[in-house]
Amino acid sequence: MSTSEQQPLGERRGRRGIFRTKSVEQSIRDTEEPEHALKKSLTAFDLTVFGVGVVIGTGIFVLTGKVAKENAGPSVALAFVLAGVVCGLAALCYAEFASTVPVAGSAYTFSYASLGELPAWIIGWDLILELALGCAVVAVGWSGYIQSLMDNAGWHLPVALRGTHEGRFGFDLLACILVLVLTSILVLGMKLSSRVTAVVVAIKVTVVLIVIIVGAFFITGSNYEPFIPPSHSTTAGSDIKAPLIQLMFGFSPSNFGVMGIFSAAAVVFFAFIGFDIVATAAEETRNPQRDVPRGILGSLAICTLLYVAVSVVVTGMQKYSELSTDAPLADAFKATGHPFWAGLISFGAAVGLTTVCMILLLGQSRVFFAMSRDGLLPRIFSRVHPKYGTPYRSTILLGVVVAVLAGFTSIDVLAELVNIGTLFAFVVVALGVIILRRTRPDLPRAFRTPLVPLVPVLSVIASVWLMLNLTAETWLRFAAWMVLGFGLYFVYGKQHSRVP
Repeated sequence: MSTSEQQPLGERRGRRGIFRTKSVEQSIRDTEEPEHALKKSLTAFDLTVFGVGVVIGTGIFVLTGKVAKENAGPSVALAFVLAGVVCGLAALCYAEFASTVPVAGSAYTFSYASLGELPAWIIGWDLILELALGCAVVAVGWSGYIQSLMDNAGWHLPVALRGTHEGRFGFDLLACILVLVLTSILVLGMKLSSRVTAVVVAIKVTVVLIVIIVGAFFITGSNYEPFIPPSHSTTAGSDIKAPLIQLMFGFSPSNFGVMGIFSAAAVVFFAFIGFDIVATAAEETRNPQRDVPRGILGSLAICTLLYVAVSVVVTGMQKYSELSTDAPLADAFKATGHPFWAGLISFGAAVGLTTVCMILLLGQSRVFFAMSRDGLLPRIFSRVHPKYGTPYRSTILLGVVVAVLAGFTSIDVLAELVNIGTLFAFVVVALGVIILRRTRPDLPRAFRTPLVPLVPVLSVIASVWLMLNLTAETWLRFAAWMVLGFGLYFVYGKQHSRVP
């Protein structure tokens, strides 16, 4: 029998050129190379903690009140449910892929197995940028909280070390230190990282539960009236800061009313971003076929429940039209005469940002590691530490880059994240599920996305709709980064790819 006949069916179906695919079997074999094998130490509980740790961030403390005041009123709770459903569609697709291809890299690895090398490179390149910017934003935000607490205690950092603010150039020392410390923890092992994350997440979730329970005693029923405020139109934008869909079709958007709920869902959707990072840890999970779907779906369900509960409480404590947009939860407690709880919320927000930062670093380093192991980036970065079993070279490189980025960049510049990257990843993964079902029906699937192709198609439609609601400026930024990525792929990645 010839060599080609001995190969699994899927390995003989790979396409050539820039759309050549990497078989699932080859991806799994690559994880067994001693120098490039990650240590398996995570459980379903660890993955769920990671998911909750990255999703529950400033969004739950800030975004709930902001969207209630500007878009949906008390019906913001329905917006969170709607956004949770959209994420749930994507999560079902991620769960099938992660259990079928338990390899580091998440959407990058999945698209390599289904769509081909160039689409895989594009999504990996985009995720690296998005996670780097996201981590830098979180680190700068954490620094702002800590500086505020230090100022209240009478400790003041020199102006030159407080970061860049309002036209004043400076270096954000605290943001830089945070990233470097978290990078060190990630290098020392995933189990240590998961333990640190578990402690911090426990503190953060406890604060959120206290807010829900205590806040429930200060709810006034009349604040929910009307639950869905009357709709009113807003002025349509005409420049690059306007949503792309407005520039394409020229309609006037509206806030409140039923359409306001959909507008709010497009905004609060981004509070859920991060659950997909759980898939990047599939290779480091003891039983990925069982535990990764549990971690993805479990963390998303917990976060949705907490978001809805918090939004119900905050709009019941204070009239939606009177909520502040900077710190609505804390200010709602102040408005009811309870500053102690307001302080506790600020503490919970500061503590919670550390896990968000750590898990964004984790996801970024795993995507980079997977691309390096495939030869699309220098292979030197795919070596794992002989003792800790972590991709220490890629982790250190990216940690230093993000630390410098966080130290010298204003949060105002980074505030608008490239969320289009995550939505693009959702589209790729959903399409990949459909394609792999057709091309590799023989693959063992521990978790199967229900109602294929309906669920993946709905996920694509929902993601594209939210992408169109992003600003034209975001699309231009995305296009510029993609052009740079295409150039790097054809100059380096295509020539050094290990896939024949």
